[in-house]
Amino acid sequence: MEESLSALRGATLHRSLLLAGSIVLVAHAAASAQTAPIPRGADNAPPAIAPLLGAWDLEQIGASRKCTITLGAEDAAHGRQLRFPATCRRALPVLDGIASWNVGPDGAPRLNDALGKAVIAFRENGDAGLQGKGPDGKDYGLDPKAHPRAARRPAVSRAEAAATAAQRPTVVDQASAPSPASLPGRYAVMRQANRETCRVVLGPAPAGVQARAPAAFEGHCQDTGLTIFDPVGWRYEAGRLALLARKGHSVELVFQSGQWRKDPAVGAPLLLRKLQP
Repeated sequence: MEESLSALRGATLHRSLLLAGSIVLVAHAAASAQTAPIPRGADNAPPAIAPLLGAWDLEQIGASRKCTITLGAEDAAHGRQLRFPATCRRALPVLDGIASWNVGPDGAPRLNDALGKAVIAFRENGDAGLQGKGPDGKDYGLDPKAHPRAARRPAVSRAEAAATAAQRPTVVDQASAPSPASLPGRYAVMRQANRETCRVVLGPAPAGVQARAPAAFEGHCQDTGLTIFDPVGWRYEAGRLALLARKGHSVELVFQSGQWRKDPAVGAPLLLRKLQP
């Protein structure tokens, strides 16, 4: 009798330990899922998709079927990369036809097929969060749970927007740009408007040849940067004047307010104003 009781207590203890171990494993798995790292590239993703990147719980509304999917930042065919465990295809067969994701016109995520057609287009549904209807006629929901998200970027200030715009090449209206024949001649070179630093001469371009035409300083130039640049040629294409350095690099200028200015406007400024003959 005593031996039977001991065996019973041992079996009960064994089952309790197994149950406790299972609970620990489940808790650990849940914690690991909630602390999954933010997808690679999230920090540099466009603002429209950055808050959506990361893990979501996809579930069939009214059923116990759900799975964790990850909206990635990397490009994929007809969208962006979508990842989920292979077991999700059994839990949610609708995932068999889903290959990527992107953002719809309303800013909500869409799950697409291999051709980029939306399989489930989610939308805001009040307190219910994001919901959408699948091709099987069933409703599906996306729940962010406690999965980490990339922080929303602060609004761009006017100063930052202006600085970014200055780094982009100016779009030139070729119809109003100076003619190539008007370019050869003597120019005042300036770092600031109306403050001549030195002079440069743009020589005539070879007739019928869209190649480099000669350029050179007129006299001595006191600007160290320009002296190091040492212009030896120029080229004109699509309304943009390129001044060529002796070592092979170049700087481009666009015509604005009666003079040529460096474009994009980054680094030390440079202006050219044509002098009267």
